[in-house]
Amino acid sequence: MRSKGLGERVNDDSKEQEVNSLYKKRSHRKRIVAAAFIPFIVLAVMIFLLFSPTFQSFINSGIPLPDVAIEKIEFRENPSQIIAFIRNSGPTEITIAQADVNDRIHAAAIEPSKTLSRLSDAKVIIPFFWNPAEPYEVGVTTDDGTRFSKTIEAAALAPNPDSGQIIFFAVIGIYVGIIPVMIGLLWYPFIRSMSRNKYNFFLSLTAGLLVFLGIDALIESNELATDNVSSIFSGQMLIVIVTTISFIGLLYASEKLTQRAIKKSMSMAASETASTYIPYSNSTASSSSQTKSQVDQREMQELVRPLAISLMIAIGIGLHNFGEGLAIGAAVLLGEIALSTFLIIGFTLHNTTEGLAIVAPLAKSRKLMLRRLVLMGMIAGAPTIAGAWIGGFLYSPIAAIIFLSVGAGAIFQVVYSIGSWVLRPVDNIDKDKNKKIVKVNLFTIAGFAIGMVIMYVTGLLV
Repeated sequence: MRSKGLGERVNDDSKEQEVNSLYKKRSHRKRIVAAAFIPFIVLAVMIFLLFSPTFQSFINSGIPLPDVAIEKIEFRENPSQIIAFIRNSGPTEITIAQADVNDRIHAAAIEPSKTLSRLSDAKVIIPFFWNPAEPYEVGVTTDDGTRFSKTIEAAALAPNPDSGQIIFFAVIGIYVGIIPVMIGLLWYPFIRSMSRNKYNFFLSLTAGLLVFLGIDALIESNELATDNVSSIFSGQMLIVIVTTISFIGLLYASEKLTQRAIKKSMSMAASETASTYIPYSNSTASSSSQTKSQVDQREMQELVRPLAISLMIAIGIGLHNFGEGLAIGAAVLLGEIALSTFLIIGFTLHNTTEGLAIVAPLAKSRKLMLRRLVLMGMIAGAPTIAGAWIGGFLYSPIAAIIFLSVGAGAIFQVVYSIGSWVLRPVDNIDKDKNKKIVKVNLFTIAGFAIGMVIMYVTGLLV
């Protein structure tokens, strides 16, 4: 047999080293994967021990306290009755023993059962002749003698989803949402004629308006979480989570929308130029093309960016108005407000500034179609109608909190976009070439402050 040469032995050694190296890498990966499961194993053991008889006897040595959340109260007629929607938010099963109205015990039917497991809900139906606009305190008592109650300041008949109620909530949504926003859009010609510093003043004023709206949405969400949601659902943490996710998600969507629109506009402009351009010489064509590309890119940025910001403002205000519509519908359902002409006027004045917020970024755009402006107004105002319908007919405090929080996150994202637009580097485009434009000056500071004050003052009318 022929002995292996030196070269062959070297090749064999290198192959063996590669195999060993590959084996070591695979072993290392397996150890890493195994190490990743160790925390889950430890956690499983801890949970097993917590449910063992020894630990359970120690943990259950105290007496768990019951907790009942009265989520909603409706007043019905034909027959006249009060319906309380309750949920067992305590740690153990409970049994409802009795119900009362204004501290007087009344017969009640409990559906589907008077025994409620943890997180289950039920309806407490109390036959009772109630009077509109009067306050009532409705309470339920568990079999261990613990009483839970909820007060309604002014009783009102629960809306039924018939044609009359649907039209009623639609009219309220139009007056509160669509008309005020459309009125605000009429500011467009006035803002369009302004200089750059005055334009930045109105952009900053818009930011102030929106910051107030965002804070107002968070306050309303917190009130709903405190008054209508059981602590077991951690309403405040839900607000923080939804607002943060909304802000980040819409910020990403806004940037993608802007980049996409700029690229599309640039490609369309380039194709139009190529189809109409008649060359005179190679050098002239090259120089003209390069200059044209730079100018077009800047023009597209100046045109598309404000449009994207205004669209996101319309979406953010629309989400906020949807939550506002939910609150209006729920207030009618729960009898917490008395709708009047003065109240509608107050909402109209308060929401008119939202239209101003939409048109402010568009004021310096060279071209703007009227139908696009009207579409943005509908995006901002129409959700109020849908919110009023859902809030009046299918009231849910959790849904109201989620939508108000989404609206707050969207509004704060828009404020971020406006701030980045106001502080962007721009050339002096005013007629006075010697006039220097300062990014942050008295105009921007005053605009932001005045925007918040306007929202506060008009909010006093609501």
